[in-house]
Amino acid sequence: MIAALALALALALAPGAPTPPPGGGDVDYQIGGAVRPAARVDVVVRDRLAPPARGRYNVCYVNAFQTQPGEVRFWRARWHLVLKRRGTPVVDAGWGEWLLDIRAPRKRAALARIVGRWTDRCARDGYDAVEFDNLDSFSRSRGLVTRRQAKAFARLLVRRAHAAGLAAGQKNWAGLDGRRLGFDFAVAEECGRYGECGDYVASYGRRVLVVEYRRRDFDRACRRWGTRLGIVLRDRAVSRGGVRAWC
Repeated sequence: MIAALALALALALAPGAPTPPPGGGDVDYQIGGAVRPAARVDVVVRDRLAPPARGRYNVCYVNAFQTQPGEVRFWRARWHLVLKRRGTPVVDAGWGEWLLDIRAPRKRAALARIVGRWTDRCARDGYDAVEFDNLDSFSRSRGLVTRRQAKAFARLLVRRAHAAGLAAGQKNWAGLDGRRLGFDFAVAEECGRYGECGDYVASYGRRVLVVEYRRRDFDRACRRWGTRLGIVLRDRAVSRGGVRAWC
């Protein structure tokens, strides 16, 4: 009897099944600073340290495969988890971020515990989902990290998100069917520019959030996918007062 009651209590306290974002809803990508969403916006993506937007579906941004600007001291204290080539950190030159070392199972487990704590906080703060950025960092690793290692780490992250009751978003890596890793939706940067939106739609249908940074790419994405997907035009710095437009 006691065991049955304990089981019932555990089930009652356990997070519910994750709910993916609404397909085709307008999205605002606010990882560079939170602002009040426009009335038309259904889905808001914000940095993990920002509060979620009231009355919207909220996606928590977590830089899971690379370091975040401003966290140099944090990662210096965990130097063995930073990917290095001949003793020097491997850098994503586009953003000035160090890549994380996900090559060995032990290091993946250690990093998953760190990212997992951030993910749990997203859930406690009231987010509905999490996007794990830089899944494709292997392509910038100078051949040190493999696709297989990236997938192995992604599985750990998705598992932790689902355990916290959050839907998990695949960030970039067009052509990968992230559903096989457990992902529930996708966040696609510049798929209009590179002609990749269809790759994400093939896996996730309408549950694809598209961010474009150039007007001509945005216009192209809107013409082809605007009736099916949530597409937003942002400035590349995704600043608080920057460019915002929807199809």
